[in-house]
Amino acid sequence: MFCPHRVAMEHGVIPAPRRSTQHSVNYIFERQLRPHVPAIKPEYLIPDQVTCGVIRYHSRRVTCLEFHPTNNNILLSGDKKGQLGVWDFDKVSEKTVYGNIHSCLLNSMRFSTINDGAVFGASSDGTASYTDLETGISESLMDLNPDGWQGPNKWKMLYGLDIHSEKGLILVSDNFGFLHMLDARTKKQIGDAILIHKKGSKVVGLHCNPVQPDVLLSCGNDHYARLWDIRRLEAGSSFADLSHRRVVNSAYFSPHTGSKILTTAQDNRIRVWDSIYGNMESPSREIVHSHDFNRHLTGFRAEWDPKDTTESLAVIGRYISENYNGIALHPIDFIDVSTGQLVAEVLDPNITTITPVNKLHPKDDVLASGSSRSLFIWRPKDKSEAVQSDERKTFITCGKGDKKSKKKFGGESDDSDDDSFSAKKGKMSKTKSVACTKTKTR
Repeated sequence: MFCPHRVAMEHGVIPAPRRSTQHSVNYIFERQLRPHVPAIKPEYLIPDQVTCGVIRYHSRRVTCLEFHPTNNNILLSGDKKGQLGVWDFDKVSEKTVYGNIHSCLLNSMRFSTINDGAVFGASSDGTASYTDLETGISESLMDLNPDGWQGPNKWKMLYGLDIHSEKGLILVSDNFGFLHMLDARTKKQIGDAILIHKKGSKVVGLHCNPVQPDVLLSCGNDHYARLWDIRRLEAGSSFADLSHRRVVNSAYFSPHTGSKILTTAQDNRIRVWDSIYGNMESPSREIVHSHDFNRHLTGFRAEWDPKDTTESLAVIGRYISENYNGIALHPIDFIDVSTGQLVAEVLDPNITTITPVNKLHPKDDVLASGSSRSLFIWRPKDKSEAVQSDERKTFITCGKGDKKSKKKFGGESDDSDDDSFSAKKGKMSKTKSVACTKTKTR
């Protein structure tokens, strides 16, 4: 007997039964869209080396990451405390954390489609926010708990968030199974909330199709990912219900054609549907991967590489640890979801905590990772250089730490209460040079 998570990824691929279809929409896709997908896959360029990082950047664990759409070197991060971080990872030391946005978990972020200097956020405090990144001034667009705490059974939290660019809609979902819609221009709510998942279950993810934004993909704790037509959105009107055996952490359309779906569920499976135009009763394949966890971690989410025109490369952190020269490390996996093969596993001996939050850059060969309270940037290793130059590997350490933290960057717990980072309500919290130590390492 052996653990399937400790062997090559292709051994964990489970072929799913498919039925042939002669549907006209599927025929059009195969004839008009499929030929534009390159027949020969280019060689993947994997960011496999940490070049910089900010240690204990946040006071609590990182929950989400987003790259700036126009400034390629700007990374946004949210944490369990509701703080919003803005980091220029090219200059490394230029970083800001706004602590007055939310009072608890910042679960999702999306940049405004009409103003790239502002970002929308959805939080477990039940509010949706609109924040100016230059000033840190935040506007509350929605508050599902206007009367404050009324007990755990009545407290509403927001999880999923996406923007319908053509209609100017902000879509947010809560922990009771409902979808809420806001006007992106007036910042006002539109209509009543719509039940899109089992009543009382969390809807943790929303994604509008990049080609047909009227098609919405949602996922939640009721073990389903569902497809909706926003033009006729009402309870029970989903046109596809994708069943999973356990909670679905995430569900995304493929970034270019929008014809594929990638989901991550708590049953240690990554599922792939190769075409939304065909029969969707079962996935095209299931890939065994270790990402089930108990608590004190942000949920693992497999995400597409937005630069990959073949729509086959995905990245996801690994829960189970491996012994690397006597050190227990948790790699980040790059998987070819068209075959289930493990393309690469990247790790750094100094990062000993689990890395559940990972985001690939939409333009550059850069991977951003959130591990516990720290952020790291990965770039492809220069094969022509035998040894990495000290000047190209820089780390900033924030807050207080023990002597061991100077050698290893992941010693603290993901939910440590050692909140040495101070953020006062109503004021911008900005890291100071006196509280940070700059370190260069090989």
